[in-house]
Amino acid sequence: MSKNKLALEIVNNLRQLAKSIETFLEEIQPDENTLTATPQKSEPITLETVRGVLASRSQGGKQPEVKALITKYGAKKLTDIDPARYEDLLKEAEVM
Repeated sequence: MSKNKLALEIVNNLRQLAKSIETFLEEIQPDENTLTATPQKSEPITLETVRGVLASRSQGGKQPEVKALITKYGAKKLTDIDPARYEDLLKEAEVM
């Protein structure tokens, strides 16, 4: 893998991590410390976003729960889940 490609991948991962942290903070304090005063547009949820949240949960000791959640959505692995179901999957993962 080239250095430029690796650097871009790292930047992408950091952006996804930042989004996951924002989501986490909003759950803890939904009305305090918001980053913007105006509502943001809802962007489609990407595989990378879901992967980041689930990886965070797995690393936090919730690996069996993450696996059960993926199985609940009729898949053996995350990439088998229909992207239309990512929002529901994220909602469940965020309350783990």
